[in-house]
Amino acid sequence: MRTRRATGRGPAREPRPLWRRPVRPPRRALRLAADPQRRPGSPHAPQHRLAAGVAGPPALRQHRALRALSARPVSEHPEPLSGLRLRLRLLKMAAPLFVAQIALMMQGIIDTLMAGRLSAEDVAGIGLGASIYFSVYIGLMGVQLALVPICARHHGADDPNAIGAEIRQGYWLALLLSVPGCVLLAFTDGWLAIASPPDEVARVTRPYLAAAAVGLPAALLFRNFHALAVATSRPGLVMGLNLAMLALKIPANLLFMHGFSIGGLLTVPAMGGAGCGVASALLAWITAGAAALLLAYEPGLQRYRALVPAAPSLAWMRRVLKLGLPIGATQLVEVTSFTFMAIFLARQDAVVGASHQIAARLAGLTYMIGLALGTATSTLAAQAIGAGHAQRARRIALTGLRLGAWAGLAAMTLLYGLREPLSALFSTDQAVVAMAVPLVAVVCFFHFFDSAQTQITLVLRAWHVTASPMFVHLAALWGIGLGGGWWLTYVYPETGGPWGDWLAGAAGFWVAGAVALAIATAGVAAILWQAWRSDDRPSVPQR
Repeated sequence: MRTRRATGRGPAREPRPLWRRPVRPPRRALRLAADPQRRPGSPHAPQHRLAAGVAGPPALRQHRALRALSARPVSEHPEPLSGLRLRLRLLKMAAPLFVAQIALMMQGIIDTLMAGRLSAEDVAGIGLGASIYFSVYIGLMGVQLALVPICARHHGADDPNAIGAEIRQGYWLALLLSVPGCVLLAFTDGWLAIASPPDEVARVTRPYLAAAAVGLPAALLFRNFHALAVATSRPGLVMGLNLAMLALKIPANLLFMHGFSIGGLLTVPAMGGAGCGVASALLAWITAGAAALLLAYEPGLQRYRALVPAAPSLAWMRRVLKLGLPIGATQLVEVTSFTFMAIFLARQDAVVGASHQIAARLAGLTYMIGLALGTATSTLAAQAIGAGHAQRARRIALTGLRLGAWAGLAAMTLLYGLREPLSALFSTDQAVVAMAVPLVAVVCFFHFFDSAQTQITLVLRAWHVTASPMFVHLAALWGIGLGGGWWLTYVYPETGGPWGDWLAGAAGFWVAGAVALAIATAGVAAILWQAWRSDDRPSVPQR
């Protein structure tokens, strides 16, 4: 091997082998990377250079050098979405979210229908257990919803490593939230003391809540996958898993409600209505396992490395809890508003309670429309903020809110026109149908404002504004909705005023709820306007 001639500067050194020499991209490749308009194939590139860069070893080296550079797209002027394209993109993302939510709702309906074939006590038992479980679950799950706008901003900035770091820390958050959740669900005697159900109903509710406590950690862990899929604009993954679990719900209920035996090795006794809770817990763990398999083997999800072990970070916990705790409180206020409404109406006769349940079912179904559109709008707006395009984020938000308003008007009109056949679909009792029809008319206005305030609240999360909407919902839904509903139902009719007899039923609470949601809509809209005004103010440099 040839050696360098020795000089007076020091001993001779052998030349570095070729395989150890650093590979530097050619200067032309660096210039092309810095100026995308000069790259071969660009409409702005000189045509006499295109032919020289499409073949031969120099072009191959240039291609490899460009691939070695950062692949992050850099564009000061991204291609804007037109009104129609943006609406189609919002609908394309909202549709799987709507189907996924309907699949979850259908699981509860299946439990009610299958328990109804056993006894009325089983129906009442799982109904009480499900209401307690969802009150706990919705509040805890709401804290995890903070991951959606956070990860969506990282996705807009094209930073998969940051998304993976958020999801890995989210597992610790799910486990942390599971501790108080499981304790609350396991404290069955306290819940039963508050509700005071008959002994036959309590015998179903107690094991149902115990099974729900076992499945709660899996349900919270799955919310991390849900946040990742939604934030990266892949809600179809969540829809697919929810539909798969819906298909397994009926056979799982049959196995645990009526019992089964496997060759004498495993014998499960018949659990009655409580078997629905056991089946739900089992499916929750199956769903979490399926999500883990997707994270490990799905090519589009492997880049986030979401299953890599990570130590918990207290700084991360404080940052996310500051954003997520108000969301969880807002969710808890909303779900408990319906729970307390049912409790306050329980002292009236069965006809009032049945008509209220019909109105609540229809309100819950139409609520999913606004929830899906609001989530899609918030996610795309957060992605635009992460990419550094505040004006585009506002355009997305305004387009989504207008689309949601039209969808709310359409659902409102359809619900009002079909109020009589829909009421008859839920009950064959003519007295119940007669009381439910005017209630459904009130639900139409209730739904419009509910959809509007839901979407605006979700859009605010894209700008990381969560605390002030919580206080608006607390004052409106608990103060005006429940407080005003109590007054309209039990105090105002005693004065002999107009419509007193009608308001004395469930209508008083629904009218007060519609007014409360209208006030909440105005409140969160003012907060959004103020947040956008704050963004427009020029920053003053600190001295």
